[in-house]
Amino acid sequence: MAELFLHDSAARTKRRFEPLDPQHVKLYVCGPTVYDLAHLGNARPVVVFDVLARILRRLYPRVTYARNITDVDDKINARARESGEPIAAITARTTADFHTDMAALGALPPDVEPRATGHIAEMIALIERLIANGHAYAADGHVLFSVPSFANYGKLSGRSPDELLAGARVDVAPYKRDAGDFVLWKPSDAETPGWDSPWGRGRPGWHIECSAMSWRHLGESFDIHGGGHDLIFPHHENEVAQSVCAFPGAAFARYWMHNGMLLVDGEKMSKSLGNFLTVRDILGRGPWAGEAFRFFLLKTRYRNSIDFSYDALEAARAELNFFYEAIGKSGASKSADPKKFSGNDSANLFDFEREALCDDLNTAQLFADLHATAKQAQRGQRFAGEVLLHSGDILGLFRDPPEVWQEKAKHRRLVVEGGVYSYDGPNAGLNYSASLSEEQIEAAIAARLAARKARNWAEADRIRDELKAQGIILEDGVGGTTWRRA
Repeated sequence: MAELFLHDSAARTKRRFEPLDPQHVKLYVCGPTVYDLAHLGNARPVVVFDVLARILRRLYPRVTYARNITDVDDKINARARESGEPIAAITARTTADFHTDMAALGALPPDVEPRATGHIAEMIALIERLIANGHAYAADGHVLFSVPSFANYGKLSGRSPDELLAGARVDVAPYKRDAGDFVLWKPSDAETPGWDSPWGRGRPGWHIECSAMSWRHLGESFDIHGGGHDLIFPHHENEVAQSVCAFPGAAFARYWMHNGMLLVDGEKMSKSLGNFLTVRDILGRGPWAGEAFRFFLLKTRYRNSIDFSYDALEAARAELNFFYEAIGKSGASKSADPKKFSGNDSANLFDFEREALCDDLNTAQLFADLHATAKQAQRGQRFAGEVLLHSGDILGLFRDPPEVWQEKAKHRRLVVEGGVYSYDGPNAGLNYSASLSEEQIEAAIAARLAARKARNWAEADRIRDELKAQGIILEDGVGGTTWRRA
């Protein structure tokens, strides 16, 4: 088996990946807080860790990729107060928007997508363990984690105690024993969402949510925890403290991976600067834009910062044209069985990408290699085109037949309504419903089946309804579940 090397943020170096169980690799990534449309920064970790999950699935027999939904948060509460829209309606709508937009970027759904509101019991249980272990205390309706009780606090981020206090922007409330202590549970008034607990009606702090959800679905220790670089402190630092102190002797996450920041026109995104862009803004450029934006993201090494502009998006579209033209000239086409690619074993095809991708997801190097392959494909070499298609499967690119892509690439506007993207302009009859690929649909059906086996009917219904919203109709029968496009 190929050796995979990953840059571990905790160790601050690249390490050989050695899973706890080589038969079952477990990955957790922090997902969105659902109160508005996903912005470009939200999209980068989705694409990065989608590629990581695809690589892991080629190297190991079983992978569980969990990415959460934060659907209880003060930002959501504030949006509900501002708009007058019920919280449940806000989170349902924005979660559906998130799924639609990420599918348009070619991201496969995670194996598990836990929601914070479905794991309140686990959060309360963790907090009770922390209190019993002497790492948390109740005060004035709140429960707080005692930072001085954990000697390794700050190790992940590498910050000194003074830096930790300054970076946390803490509220030095009178009920805190130490200024750096952070909230695990806080009281809710009558207008704010809340749940009964041993400390009164309240709601969880943000950090305890991910500790509880990763524990519930991946266990006390798992292999990889990922997210954006901006989450290292305080969110991931606090996750480590909570989880390790709740389960003494557990490793929690053995590898930490963080993607770099996304800038827009050289600046951090900000509504005050007028450079705040959502994924929906990008998709509106045309039916080609989702794949072009994914291509743009992957051309830069995931740990580096990346600077987006609409000129860069147009350049990505032009470069994708080059690859699609090469695939078309080669005569290559996707096979139902990748082992039938020109009689070559699929493992040998993966060898082509392995050197770059197993070197800490070096997609930038892989694209450099693929340009040479594309030149061969341009000369009609079928196997070169098949290598491009195989690489595309791992990268989530080259998903369309070349002639479909060429038609998409001509158009300059896309309209989204009810989770369906359609072209609005000349040839307006064309419909590019950001339709899920067959691989995405089958993955969603498998997740629904797992939910039904676990008697989690609400989750099973949610998956069915979200597929229906994207034009996929499921039909359950004695032989299993089949699907069709509406």
